[in-house]
This record gives sequence, structure tokens and C-alpha cells, in this order.
Amino acid sequence: MNRYPLWKYALLLVALLVGLIYTLPNLFGEAPAVQVSSAKVIVKVDDSVRQRVEQAITQVGVTPDFVHLEGGSIRARFADTDSQIKAKDAIAKALNGDETVDPTYIVALNLVSRSPQWLTALHAFPMYLGLDLRGGVHFLMQVDMKAALTKKAESLSADIRTLLRDKNIRHAGIAREGDSVVVNFRDEATRTQAQNLLRDQMPDVAWTPQGAGTELRLSGELTPKAIIAVQDAAIKQNITTLHNRVNELGVAEPVILQQGRDRVVVQLPGVQDTAKAKDIIGRTATLELRMADDSAEAQAALAGSGPVPFGTERFTEKGGAPIIVKRQVVLTGDNLNDAQPGFDESHSPSVTLKVDAKGARIMKDVSRENIGKRMAIILFEKGKGQVVTAPVIRGELGNSFSITGGAMTTQEASDTALLLRAGSLAAPMEIIEERTIGPSLGKDNIDKGIASVTWGFVAVAIFMCLYYMMFGVFSAVALGFNLLLLLAVLSMLQATLSLPGIAAIALVLGMAIDANVLINERVREELRAGMAPQQAIHVGYERAWATILDSNVTTLIAGLALLAFGSGPIKGFAVVHCLGIVTSMISSVMFSRALVNLWYGRRKRLKAVAIGTVWKPGTDAGAGDAPAAEAQ
Repeated sequence: MNRYPLWKYALLLVALLVGLIYTLPNLFGEAPAVQVSSAKVIVKVDDSVRQRVEQAITQVGVTPDFVHLEGGSIRARFADTDSQIKAKDAIAKALNGDETVDPTYIVALNLVSRSPQWLTALHAFPMYLGLDLRGGVHFLMQVDMKAALTKKAESLSADIRTLLRDKNIRHAGIAREGDSVVVNFRDEATRTQAQNLLRDQMPDVAWTPQGAGTELRLSGELTPKAIIAVQDAAIKQNITTLHNRVNELGVAEPVILQQGRDRVVVQLPGVQDTAKAKDIIGRTATLELRMADDSAEAQAALAGSGPVPFGTERFTEKGGAPIIVKRQVVLTGDNLNDAQPGFDESHSPSVTLKVDAKGARIMKDVSRENIGKRMAIILFEKGKGQVVTAPVIRGELGNSFSITGGAMTTQEASDTALLLRAGSLAAPMEIIEERTIGPSLGKDNIDKGIASVTWGFVAVAIFMCLYYMMFGVFSAVALGFNLLLLLAVLSMLQATLSLPGIAAIALVLGMAIDANVLINERVREELRAGMAPQQAIHVGYERAWATILDSNVTTLIAGLALLAFGSGPIKGFAVVHCLGIVTSMISSVMFSRALVNLWYGRRKRLKAVAIGTVWKPGTDAGAGDAPAAEAQ
């Protein structure tokens, strides 16, 4: 009756083992480290850079724990902060030399786990710690909404020019005045025709006729609703771009959130170097597509025998070769919807780009007129542009087209697609507030959080053992299993633990033991009814399950509501809360039942169980109030 099949015990044993393995990395703490990342989009961090880092560290007499290439960055771990700072200076000098203003690589201080290599090989990593626990930097950034509206006005100018040309409506010039677009006409009939067309095709723009005689104008301004939409789109695009850039640099679980109408909060846990953190944030870029200039004047400028032609600029390609590019922008990152690596018809690596409807019209016109010419894709960072690739236009292009970079490798195609997908900033941003939280304060928060959970666990365990005797011991062990399982799941999900998360763990402990209280009281109730101990255990677990399920489901619904509508600390609390409810149902029912079955299940003539005082109605005080002692 009270026996589990062997496979259930094996399943629980595997869960216990997995829980131990994936919880262990959280016990080793963090060590000081140096992180090396690329500061320029055309520079790759590869194994050769890792070897240079190792040589620089060795030359200053520092022995690192390891120097690993992880994704797009190199991390070197050290035993103490003195070695970390000494190695950082040596690495920066070896990689960047005297380039302090425009460095090739970002060399920053960081923190990494002290976990042994065998745990890392099993993909057992510690939980990420939030800014309040790990320390790090906090930025409040202001988005320049005026620049976003100006950029939208420039885009409207191009759209108006294309629209009037398609309908063969002649105008005397299109100019931008502030956030307004002004179209000049020579006669009233043409202006009226254009006004009717633009009013139908551009409902987000309010058109106002101005001027008289031969100086007729049509002034267009965005409606208030359209202005709000532009601002919302700008801040959302900036947040997405910041996420992509920061993630590329290997910062663990950055927090990037909108605050108000025009501000963004950026939190980088584990980064203690504020100056380098600014470099990370400053890596946001704008993307532009321009035509390359292959005229004789441009070729002479490349050869060094002439000046750069008027209306062009000189840039550097990926391999370091110069290229002359026209100033006129064909497309910007705003028109790019997606970029994915792939292969062309000759099975060579390529990048497939998808643009919006406006971009498709422009690409169709431009490509038809420039077949056989090169189009440069330029990424601007900190005011400096770098050509990611400059493919040759082979035919008329539409909303989806592929580009190749000559002898492009599969990895280069993937990297190029990632850079293009990162998009561009819809509007410039500046840091208006910065704050650094030191690791000592984070450690103090961790110690207090661990102490609160530990003492809460001990207090609950002592109470259960005193009140429910052996069943209380089973409940306390199941509670420990629940805590272990919860930490393991959070570690496997690489969740971010913050102070609200620790509060959720403490709450989960109280909720998890509540299920065992229900089970123990139900078993007591069956014993009071005169049921045999073995049958009372079986019926007690079976009948308590429905109540446990109902209470946990209703609590889970509330947790899911917090998860769906909350943000920041509230969302972190909700994640731990919901996972804790699921693990508590497994531990309080399955694991505690397994312990009871192991202890009592094989006793055929069980006369009593150690579950504390079993009060029976109708008995005299002191006669029936006796603890049900364990049968010998």
C-alpha cells in the first residue's frame, strides 16, 4: 500500500543528484577577472587575440586561473584584485598601445564564477546576480526626441519626393524647416492636386497651404498622435539596439528598461569600471546604405593623386582598404526589418536582408539605375563610420535581397548579419545620471539574504520536528529538497537573482511547508478516526493532494499575473515565486511520501507512527492525549 516502485525512487534520486550538481556553482562565489571585447565592428576577437592576452599577462609575472575565449569576448580569471588590475593594465597596453581615445579593444574589469572546470563542462553555471547583490553600474539615459522627429521629417521628405514623382506632379523643390516639410509649387492647380494626394497617402501629416502668386507652398507637420507614435517607436528601437550591443559584449543579464516618455534605465551587473561601462553603452551605432563612387576622380583620390570628389567621403573597408562613398544616404537602419546569414546560388556564404515597403521602393529604383556598381553598408559608432561590406549590385533588388562580401566565410556572414540586425539608434542618447554599486555592498546584501533564508529554514524545521516528530523530520528534509531543486532550476535557467528573489525564496519555504502541514494533519485525522497506521498514511496523502493542488493553483495564478504585468524587481520576485510553487508540489508530496514509504512502508504489522499527539474525541484529558509512538 505504502510502497513506491523502484523507478520512482530512481527518478527522485536523479532529481536530487541533478539538484546538487546545478546548485553547487552558486556556492563558489565570484573571482575578479578581466574581459576583452572588440571596440570596433570590423575587428574580431579570436584565438590569436587570446594568445596575445596570455603573453601580456605572463610578461608582468601574473598567473591567471584561466584565459578563455567565450563567444565574442575573452575572460581571464585571477586569484585577487591586485593581479586583476596589474593584468588589465598590461593587456590594455599590449592590445591598444597608446590608443586611449579610439581603442581597438575594450579591456574592462569584471567578475566571473569560481566554479571548477568539471562543473563548467557539465554546463552547470551559477545564477546571475542582480545589481543589488553583485554590484555594478547604473545609468539613466535621456533620448533626444527632437532628433527623432527631425529624422522622421527627413524621411518624409524622401517619401514625398518619390510619391509626387510617381504621380507626375511637378514641384519647385522640397525643403525641411525644423520638424516641418515644405513643398514649393508654381501654380495653384498643381498645389491642390498635390495636397489631395498627400492628404490621402499620408494621414499622419497635417498639410497647410501657404504663400500666394508664384510662390506657393504646402507645409506639412506631424499630427500630435503621430508625434507620440514616433517617440514611442524611437525609444523602443533604442532599447532593442542597446540590448543587442550589450549582449554582444558579454555582460551577464543586463537590465534595460524604459522610464517615462523619453528615458532609459541601463543596469550592468558585475561591471565596476564606470568608464568602460560608458564605452559599452557608447557602442550603439547607426546604419546607412550609400552608393560607392567609382568615378575617375574617386579612383585618383584613392591612389593619392587627387582630392576626394565633392559630395563624397573616404571610409575604410573591413580589410583596411580605402573606399570613396557618396554622402547621399540611400537607406538607413530604420528601413531594415531583418538580416540573416545564408548561401547564394553558388553556395557561397551570404547575408539576406529584408527591408520595409518604403525601403523596397527605394532599393528597386536605386538598384535598377546602378547595376554593376557597389553599394556600401556603413555602421557609424561614436561619429566614426566603418564599412561593414560593399557588395556589387548584380540586378534589380526588392524587399528581400542577398549580399556577399567576396570571399566571405560562414562566420563572417553570421557576424555581418548580427551587426545589421542590431539596427541603428532611432535617436541619440546621453547619460544624465550614473551610479556605481560596489561589490562590498552587494556582498553584504547577499549575506543578509542568505542569513534570512537560513534562519527561516532552521526555525521552520525545528518547529516541524518538535510538533510532528518523525513526520516533521520528513517534512524538513523535503523542504531542504525543495530549496535545492528551486536553486538548481534557477541556475539551469540562468535566471537573475535579486533581493526580491531572495524574499520570494523565503516565502516559498513557508508555502512549501504548508503542504506538509496539511498532509500531516490529514494523517492525524485518519488516525483519530480509528484507521490503521498504514491505511491512514495512504488515505492522508491521497485526500490532502486535492487541497494542496487547489491552494497552489490559485497562488500560481496570482504569481503568473505578477509575471505578466510586472517589471524589474516585481518580475524577478514573480519568477522565483512561480518556480517555487511548482517545486514545492513535487517535494512536499512526492519526496516526503518517498521518505515515509522508506521508513514505514515495509512494516507489515505497524501499530503506531511518530506524528505527534493524536487527540481523539470522547476521551478524558490525559487518557487519550498521548503521542502515537513508533511501533517496535
